[in-house]
Amino acid sequence: MQVFIVGAGPGDPELITVKGQRLLKEADVIIYAGSLVNPDVLKVAGKDAEIYNSATMTLPEVIDKITESVEQGKMVVRLHTGDPAIYGAIQEQMDELKKRNIEFEVVPGVSSFLATAAALKQEYTLPDISQTIIITRDEGRTPVPKRESLKSLAAHQATMCIFLSVHMIEDVVKELIAGGYDKTTPIAIVHKATWPDQKVIRATLETIAEKVKAENITRTAMIVVGRCLETDYSLSRLYAPEFSHMFRAASK
Repeated sequence: MQVFIVGAGPGDPELITVKGQRLLKEADVIIYAGSLVNPDVLKVAGKDAEIYNSATMTLPEVIDKITESVEQGKMVVRLHTGDPAIYGAIQEQMDELKKRNIEFEVVPGVSSFLATAAALKQEYTLPDISQTIIITRDEGRTPVPKRESLKSLAAHQATMCIFLSVHMIEDVVKELIAGGYDKTTPIAIVHKATWPDQKVIRATLETIAEKVKAENITRTAMIVVGRCLETDYSLSRLYAPEFSHMFRAASK
């Protein structure tokens, strides 16, 4: 195997997987996803590794560089932010590699929606509050199917993690309220989760837009909305004394 599509994690260089870091150390060629990847992640690269910023490249240029490197017997790491399967635009890359009969392996990473939960010190799935997480985005230059609009998804009243949309926060709020969330629903914005300049904003749907504007946050932020952000919930049955399961008998 010469080509690896690797998730770099959310920002903290220690949050890349052990396997991902090993591959970076061994790689002859690294093509990373621009400013979305913390440069500190690349510090483990070999001193002779060729490093390319894909922010300045087109899809054909990325694929051609991978193909050229493979033909030269080099090992390639295509480094994406977070987990590459979520808004990583990797399917088109994988399809092109398949057309050229180039084998590859995908190495998962810690997604920013999980890093956001850690920054908030929050569990997304609380008993009697929400047992479902919806990962989505608002429509921008990339279209969103009508059935997946924020307004439609809001009807579920689940925990929602909204990527790539903080610059449209006013539209996001409008859609969520139109879909069924009350204007008092708690919402949090985490800017650059796990990076040194991480910033957390908590508010309600009614007040969040003003706070985001005041902090001048326009990109690289996760939006979380839902009642899980409050603290009134039922305890898990898993650790309840009267609850038995295959590893523990119930106590009286």
